[in-house]
Amino acid sequence: MMLDTVQLGRNSGLKVSRLCLGTMNFGEPGRGHQGDWTLGPDDARPLFKAAIEQGVFYFDCADIYGVGASETVVGALLRELLPRDQYVLATKISYPMGRNPNQGGLSRKHVLEGVDASLRRLGVDYLDHLVIHRHPHGVPGYEGTPIEETMQALHDVVKAGKALYLGASSMFAWQFAELQLTAKLNRWTSFVSMQNHYNLVYREEEREMIPYCLKSGAAITPWSPLARGILAGAYQGGFGGGATARSKGRDRIRTEGLYQGEAVFDIAARVIETAEKYGKTPAQIALAWLLSRPGVTAPIVGVSKVEQLDQLVAATKITLEAEDVAYLEALYQPVQNLLSIGGS
Repeated sequence: MMLDTVQLGRNSGLKVSRLCLGTMNFGEPGRGHQGDWTLGPDDARPLFKAAIEQGVFYFDCADIYGVGASETVVGALLRELLPRDQYVLATKISYPMGRNPNQGGLSRKHVLEGVDASLRRLGVDYLDHLVIHRHPHGVPGYEGTPIEETMQALHDVVKAGKALYLGASSMFAWQFAELQLTAKLNRWTSFVSMQNHYNLVYREEEREMIPYCLKSGAAITPWSPLARGILAGAYQGGFGGGATARSKGRDRIRTEGLYQGEAVFDIAARVIETAEKYGKTPAQIALAWLLSRPGVTAPIVGVSKVEQLDQLVAATKITLEAEDVAYLEALYQPVQNLLSIGGS
């Protein structure tokens, strides 16, 4: 089965695959915050080959993944497997890459140095899609950077040919609107996409960010579409029931911080129930729901096995009945916006 191709929002001509392969779990085992479930290059290669064979050509990385190790592995594999003009490569900057005060954030210094460092690790001359990992004031310790400085620096990166398109990630809708307006007023490059946190058990983005993106034409490329495994059944009904290397390791603590709603596992149970009805896996149902939401362009999926990838690609062809969508959505209760408590 081959994935469909879609346009990255109304404000770019860039084509991407309907699913984007997230690469947080590739790198050097033991290195970085996800080190206890990281796959090295030899384990990652079959996954990249399978993804490419099924029409995935959009890949999302970040400098902070494995503290640079992910970019090194991802860049090497893509250079080995595909000509440069046949894949779309995104990476993200802003989180601190070292202890020096200038090694993080979105100051002009770190934007320019961070992009150059990513290019070196990836082994490419340019990024297709440069994404700011958070708002300029969204990483603790870096709140003082003027947004004008960040936006001009990003514009200069584009004008230098080091990035073709810009994207943003989790922030308040008013912050995204302010950044976009600042770019417009100064005739700087604006963002064509928003990579935000969105899935069946975290739907706060439906209030403001998604309507803003729909109105303005920004593509929506959600992260954690399966709620870090919760919606794939990795936790077996509770955080104590981890069934995978990721859900049993250090990542469980972060997952608990992200999903604090009372209905999380009740909703996950409905996903399992609906999956049985359709003869599909829970992960497929959760992804099919997300793909049916307005404005969702290319969810970022993470996989550690080829079978998982096969299932997610197949999920792009699933159409859920309206009554099942309503059933999956019915239990959701508002939760505190993670952006307001620094838990993003």
